[in-house]
Amino acid sequence: MPQPIDTFAANLSEETRATVLDGAEAGFDMRKTRLHGDYDNVDRLRRLAGNVKQHTLDHLDEYLDRAVARMEGNGAKVHFAADSDEARKAILDILRRANATRVVKSKSMATEEVHLNAYLEENGVACVETDLGEFIVQLDEDTPSHIIKPIMHKNRRQIAETFEKHGLGDYNTDPQTITRRARAHLRSRYMECDAGITGANFVSAESGRIVIVTNEGNARFCLAPAKIHIALIGIEKIVPGDRDFGLFLNLLGRSATGQQLTIYTEFISGPRKDTQPHGPEEMHVIFLDNGRSQTLGSDCREILRCIRCGACQNVCPVYRQATGHAYRHVYGGPIGAVLGPLLAGKQFADYADLPKASSLCGACNEVCPVDIPIPDLLLKLRNKAHRESVPSPGALPMQPFAKLATHPGLWRMAMRGGAVTNFVPDAAKLPVPGLGTWLQQRTLPAWRGGKFRKWMEQHTKSDG
Repeated sequence: MPQPIDTFAANLSEETRATVLDGAEAGFDMRKTRLHGDYDNVDRLRRLAGNVKQHTLDHLDEYLDRAVARMEGNGAKVHFAADSDEARKAILDILRRANATRVVKSKSMATEEVHLNAYLEENGVACVETDLGEFIVQLDEDTPSHIIKPIMHKNRRQIAETFEKHGLGDYNTDPQTITRRARAHLRSRYMECDAGITGANFVSAESGRIVIVTNEGNARFCLAPAKIHIALIGIEKIVPGDRDFGLFLNLLGRSATGQQLTIYTEFISGPRKDTQPHGPEEMHVIFLDNGRSQTLGSDCREILRCIRCGACQNVCPVYRQATGHAYRHVYGGPIGAVLGPLLAGKQFADYADLPKASSLCGACNEVCPVDIPIPDLLLKLRNKAHRESVPSPGALPMQPFAKLATHPGLWRMAMRGGAVTNFVPDAAKLPVPGLGTWLQQRTLPAWRGGKFRKWMEQHTKSDG
């Protein structure tokens, strides 16, 4: 059985908990300052962006066909991957045909989703992450804990220890020194690479252009010296036309990092033209399904609007305490609590507990730049787990409460007897089946119930 998120959070070190909390709060504050400072009606923009994305999803077959035709017209070779295995094999086949053994990779959640790095290494391809955070995660043989900030769970002391351990310099916690050392190490990897692998933030069905945004320019460095560009892209990343980039890029930068625009924004139409001095001679686009079509046909299709900004993670009280690793999926936080179980397909039961790791406070919906009704989707997935009789580790069985709540006599008896709990020194030892483990992690408040009926009777008599 999977480890419940509350148990995972309880075992976190105070250092990790503080690091994640500080990072999440900083991200939320920057978003609020920039987004609400630049726009008078943020909700109108969010609804517009949500409608555009939903329209595209509702007509995805048409827009996907249009995008493929334009991409091929631009000189790119388009492939389709039904699942992670097909995506990995397609990438490896492209590399092997070109005898490419050295790969540099820009930050991409799609490649994390299919566990590409480990697969390539197993098959003799050296794959180096070039985003600073992802590079550190790779050195530590760790996994990202945040969509935008993969090392949200690490502080600069831990990073300095990693760099020292891997021979990248003496122990030094200065962020600029750490960055310079990573830059010096990665420059040679860029120049020696045979291929560059990226994801994409958006794809225009109108022009076939893909958009890649970074704050470190690493995607640009990956592509400039490489002979081959491979882009692994989820099918939901398509937007109708180029004019939509203006809407989504403004919302993405402000929602993700509190910037008006991400520092490096690249529009790529295809492989290098004869008039260009540098760039890939081949461009391969692999459109990834991996459960997306099934999700599109479900009652949770709105989750595919997501533009991977991480705003919902930053604001979520559960994520702030548990970190992204608690969710056991590449996507953590509110977005992961919905997307993880959906993309799992037949393994839904393995992630069915994630939708219950939420207070349903609605903050995730309020900050979502494409207005995804995440709390509603969490409830739908909870209902799905109930219908399929999927057990939830650590969850309190609700059948006894349901019986109490639907039988007035039993309810009145429970209300009269509830005060007894105030005299029990250790509530966790109450002889109630199923409550022991649950109560060990909770402190019950003093019982104050059982007096409403008497008050109501007196109130009714006085009114009469």
